[in-house]
Amino acid sequence: MANKSVKDVFAILQTNTIGLNRDEVDQRRDEFGENIVVHEQKKSVIVLLCKAFINPFIGVLTVLVIISLILDVLMADSGSKDWTGPIIISVMVVASTILRFWQEWKAGEATEGLMKMVKNTCTVKRADESDYIEIDISELVPGDIVYLSAGDMVPADIRIIENKDLFVSQSALSGESEPVEKRSDIETIDKAAGNVVDLGNICYMGTTVISGSATGVVIAIGNKTYLGAIAKSITGTRAKTSFDKGVTKVSMLLIRFMLVMVPFVFFVNGFTKGEWLEAFIFAVSVAVGLTPEILPMIVTATLSKGAVSMSKKNVIVKNLNAIQNFGAMNILCTDKTGTLTCDSIVLEKYINADGSDDNDRRILRHAYYNSFFQTGLKNLMDKAILAHVSDLQMEHLADDYNKVDEIPFDFTRRRMSVVVEDHSGKRQIITKGAVEEVLSICSHVEIGDRVCYITDELRRKSLDITEDMNRDGLRVIAVAQKSYVEKGGEFSVIDEDDMVLIGYLAFLDPPKPSAINAIRKLEENGVSVKVLSGDNEAIVKTVARHIGMDSTSSLTGMQIDAMTDEELKEKLPDTVLFSKLTPLAKSRIITLLQDLGNTVGFMGDGINDAAALRQSDVGISVDSGVDIAKESSDIILLEKDLMVLEDGVMEGRKTFGNMMKYIKMTTSSNFGNMFSVLAASAFLPFLPMMPVHLLIQNLLYDTSQISIPFDKFDGEYLKKPRKWDASDLSRFMLCIGPISSVFDILTYLLMWYVFGCNSPAHQSLFQSGWFVEGLLSQTLIVHMIRTRRIPFIQSRASWPVMGLTLMVMVIGCIIPFTGIGAAIGLVPLPLSYFFWLIGILFCYCMLTQIIKKIYIRKFGNWL
Repeated sequence: MANKSVKDVFAILQTNTIGLNRDEVDQRRDEFGENIVVHEQKKSVIVLLCKAFINPFIGVLTVLVIISLILDVLMADSGSKDWTGPIIISVMVVASTILRFWQEWKAGEATEGLMKMVKNTCTVKRADESDYIEIDISELVPGDIVYLSAGDMVPADIRIIENKDLFVSQSALSGESEPVEKRSDIETIDKAAGNVVDLGNICYMGTTVISGSATGVVIAIGNKTYLGAIAKSITGTRAKTSFDKGVTKVSMLLIRFMLVMVPFVFFVNGFTKGEWLEAFIFAVSVAVGLTPEILPMIVTATLSKGAVSMSKKNVIVKNLNAIQNFGAMNILCTDKTGTLTCDSIVLEKYINADGSDDNDRRILRHAYYNSFFQTGLKNLMDKAILAHVSDLQMEHLADDYNKVDEIPFDFTRRRMSVVVEDHSGKRQIITKGAVEEVLSICSHVEIGDRVCYITDELRRKSLDITEDMNRDGLRVIAVAQKSYVEKGGEFSVIDEDDMVLIGYLAFLDPPKPSAINAIRKLEENGVSVKVLSGDNEAIVKTVARHIGMDSTSSLTGMQIDAMTDEELKEKLPDTVLFSKLTPLAKSRIITLLQDLGNTVGFMGDGINDAAALRQSDVGISVDSGVDIAKESSDIILLEKDLMVLEDGVMEGRKTFGNMMKYIKMTTSSNFGNMFSVLAASAFLPFLPMMPVHLLIQNLLYDTSQISIPFDKFDGEYLKKPRKWDASDLSRFMLCIGPISSVFDILTYLLMWYVFGCNSPAHQSLFQSGWFVEGLLSQTLIVHMIRTRRIPFIQSRASWPVMGLTLMVMVIGCIIPFTGIGAAIGLVPLPLSYFFWLIGILFCYCMLTQIIKKIYIRKFGNWL
């Protein structure tokens, strides 16, 4: 398509400049499908089920099921076949897989439902419509005629047929940060000689229009696009967060423990008891006990619960892993407009270049022509101008002029121009934009009825007028014009020269009443707020003062550009306000903050925020933001409110904390069990527990932890950002794990000396005693670890956790007295045992609490 004329492209696609009719659209949608790339498609039930099954722990358990099946059933005599082991391990595999699948499916359903609220649209010309219409990008078909303007995300692969100063960012595809110009000219570049994205007359799906405008015809949609081909080849891949890497390290650590300990237990029991087959089965059961098979399910459940909780607060989570980064976030960078302010700009006043009032509304008329005739992205100030003129019932002004051309806005010039012509043929350029940028192209200034050269004194006066209004919280733009323009061809940036400054427009965007409370709440919770704005310094400082932020520490984009990275790093921690920033400067600030060890969130909704959203640890946009901002973000807010972010931060910390609870419970418990089993294997003349006992105990313990994602938190835990710390986990495991071993060994001694279980003839009573004590101590550790306070007294778990752990403990105590217990070799315990048990468990809780206090005092951390 690139090397063909527009006429040939239309012929191939069987379309024309007025677009397709409804029947043609329906026919092509049936043929080509929806304009959706593969990574957006919903995973099938089978895929989710397979994904839930494929993880290291399920793999280990599956191997153990096969081994147990061979040893206990296939190789056993007909009268001694024991299905208990294979059944219990299989139940654990199936339960873990189903739970994880259910959580993944629920998360997917919730996300899909929420994402339907967020629509990316495009502007299309259809033959059945008199003008361009806006549709969802998924409804595009090949042959559609699409209109593009600044801020749009290119919705499909498009061949340009008309263009005006069109510049497109292709960084998402090519990695090049500089925008590239696109034209409608026939492309002669040989595709084989260069990258396909270098084609100058093709805009690719997923790229972004930075400035200018164009009309194009859709040549490919969905998976047939260049982006679709890339997405299809990398579907499912995602950069791992520090938490993902941490969970993987824990998993591998526990598997290494298992690979070392299981052979050791096997050989110790084999040599000391002489029953090698029994020793092997016991070692296999120990391996099951050391496998945290519900870890993936716990992680998925906590993340999906967090996403659902946040959805109730009008927060859409596009990327589940972003929730944990929310909890770790300690710096929030935010744009000013609409976040700290009301995002309801009104035109407050318009004044002449000398500072006097514009009594005849001449400046307003020029600004109106500029805003009315431009075809690019109309910002809030354009809308305020149009609304003000409408309120004054002056829309008829546009009837006096015809548009000749325009020079679109871009973020480097920070101004835009239109060329208009009245009925007499008088042609003029009208420019509006940032004061400094408009002044830079002005050679004259209009003072009263005179036009005179602009002197340094007049430039200073212009800046003084602007600063005075900025200090009042007004945003100011300048308006300039050049009359009697005789050029007849296309206009460009070089024509913006020798202009006449005619005056200023002042806009008011008042601070949000809720911003003061929101920032205070975030600061109280350990999240520093920094303002990254493209506005000038005076306005940013004024808004900051009104909402209670420190307005003394600020940097401008010009100052930042003059600094090296090392110099800027020294300034960043103490600087709160950043003004006059370019998109690249925003991204640079976030990168350097991350280099300093911070977890950085960024909230923005404009074209110029896309790079910063991608760079941040948590990209946050709003439903009303431009397409590229929503695509670049991890979180989308349906309400542009900082208070919603504070809720998100809290939810992120709860999610992270619940995952850390399970990880620390599992690692410490398994580490302690390792010592207990080693001690029992080395010194007892019989197995401390039968393999089936270990399996049932592990199944009950896992059941008690299923409710952890629904646990609540102590207030102080939520006051600080939470980050993954592998060194803390290692310390925790080494300090807390052996505590349970101490009381396991005390139970050994109790059963050996007090209850006389010192020979193989009494091993059933011994095993019953350790079965109950081991299960209860493991279950109690849930309550001991979940809080840094005294459990049950200063901090109580949620009802699901309390109820499930109590139920498991009661079941554990009852099993030896039931027929099930008798079937698996357990015997009723004497009543006196339970008095000893209460004492052991009480001492266990007391020692754990003492060690907990020492640990917190020394390391300053618990969860």
